[in-house]
Amino acid sequence: MANTILVVDDAAFMRMMIKDVLTKNGYEVVGEAENGQKAIEKYKELKPELVIMDITMPEVDGIQAVKEIKSFDPSAKVVMCSAMGQQAMVIESIQAGARDFIVKPFQADRVIEAVKKVLG
Repeated sequence: MANTILVVDDAAFMRMMIKDVLTKNGYEVVGEAENGQKAIEKYKELKPELVIMDITMPEVDGIQAVKEIKSFDPSAKVVMCSAMGQQAMVIESIQAGARDFIVKPFQADRVIEAVKKVLG
């Protein structure tokens, strides 16, 4: 079975780009969400092996969504993805339970490297 991944970003274009990189590398994108609230619902419904999550989103941001997903499933694997490569955001994401961090604009190989590292 392919590794299942949930892609979360408020920009449809970014979701499409990430999905494209993942599927070309043999991963299965089982769902997409455009904000943190939908990400939490989709995670519970789909139980993906990995979530790639944007930080800055409407309604519920990525950091809050990671906290909620981790409280529902402590073994959840999340890689954060954001244009704001600020140190504080990275630290806050990791403290919230994220396993890695990708800065936009990203290189396809960096996305795959993070996914492989987290999924082992």
